[in-house]
Amino acid sequence: MNHSSKPVPSALPVIVLFATVFVEGFSSLGAEIIALRRLVPHVGSSITVTAPTIGFFLLALALGYQAGGRVERDFLVRVRHNFLLAAAIIAVGLAGPVVDALFAHVRPAPLAYLIFIGAVLCPIAWLLGQTVPLLTNLLRDERVGARSGAALYWSTLGSFLGSLSLSLLVMQWLGVYAAVLACTLLLLGLVPWLGDAPETPRWRALPRIAAVAIVAVGCNIVLPQQIETAYATYRTERVAVPDMDDPRVFWINNQVASMIDDSEPPRYTRYIERLRELLVAELGFREKHILVLGAGGFTLSHLEPKNDYVYVDIDPAIRELAEREFLGEKARGRFVAADARRFVTDTDERFDAVVVDAYSALTSIPAHLVTQEFWQGTRRVLRPDGLMFANLIVDSRLATPYARNLIATIQSVYGPCAVEILFRDRPLSNVLVQCFAGPAPVEVQPYTDERNRADVDILRSR
Repeated sequence: MNHSSKPVPSALPVIVLFATVFVEGFSSLGAEIIALRRLVPHVGSSITVTAPTIGFFLLALALGYQAGGRVERDFLVRVRHNFLLAAAIIAVGLAGPVVDALFAHVRPAPLAYLIFIGAVLCPIAWLLGQTVPLLTNLLRDERVGARSGAALYWSTLGSFLGSLSLSLLVMQWLGVYAAVLACTLLLLGLVPWLGDAPETPRWRALPRIAAVAIVAVGCNIVLPQQIETAYATYRTERVAVPDMDDPRVFWINNQVASMIDDSEPPRYTRYIERLRELLVAELGFREKHILVLGAGGFTLSHLEPKNDYVYVDIDPAIRELAEREFLGEKARGRFVAADARRFVTDTDERFDAVVVDAYSALTSIPAHLVTQEFWQGTRRVLRPDGLMFANLIVDSRLATPYARNLIATIQSVYGPCAVEILFRDRPLSNVLVQCFAGPAPVEVQPYTDERNRADVDILRSR
């Protein structure tokens, strides 16, 4: 390590040094945000996914700080090499088709997750984490504290602006691929400036810059891409299903969200057909107000003019995508772009039925939509004689802790509910839970041989 009391003179203007640190912060945190978004279709977005991901990222960043602090010379050469390599890893490792291929070919999913973290996210954090301690050596200030403070300021400012601009602007309006390209191209744009001496040709690295840029465009634009928004990944494809006429599936985050075929009248997924049967045929709903939390392909209201539907989904783009890519026509019902829990907490509307069908990935309901507080919100928006339906994807024997605790949580709010398993011959099944908005649930008293009040309760129930 350089133990001199004075910083090493730099051939670069100080503004370029600070710009380099700024881009490091922007791209490193940007890579973390993109990685978390890429993981959603495959492992969901629960705290058990996001917390370890952030933890691994911070550990790699800390190791990068340590590695950068041990370098004794050729600081700009090291930064240039790190930027090129990090740009290449971001361009390829965070590309949608590459991540999809990893999780498609590596089983189980936790193993693919560890490979993704260990081979993509952590190397990016380690490489870019070296930037601040490396460039601190080149800043012209006698005090180490002033130099490191200035470098950390610009790095953290880059992280702040990167997190906001990528998540709220780039991903929202252009897609996740654009965020990948933004981070890649920002890193590549500074590489020509990172030479050791003024006489070093700035464009010596041009072939490598061009190669990484071409690979970035190829992986993120040329390769077949799913439709992406800041919230989800979408695609529509034709499938073969017995007893259905050329059905097409609307995939959201690699999960079958909706299905429709060309029959007259059309056929849908089994749980949608069962919900339509319950609402329209068995319960005789006419001119009722129905809230659907989780829009999917808008098939619950498809060709169903008898009732009024309100769809709530966190992704503002889902209605347009479903109409254009899946339905081929306008979706029936009003659409509200909002978080489901926030909507049931804030709305003044009251509904005859609430359908909860919100997923972030296969079997993964967002964590804040499984709690008592959320189910209390769904009950709050029901009219006194209203019903709540929840579409759960759990094991068909209801034997796992998740299945039992989730159903128990719902019943702790609503009281006893009807539970209908739609696919008993599969490990995972759609399970429809039907609950009534009535009096608050009371504590039950099991019948025993010593205290059997069944006959009395029957009389009380008449």
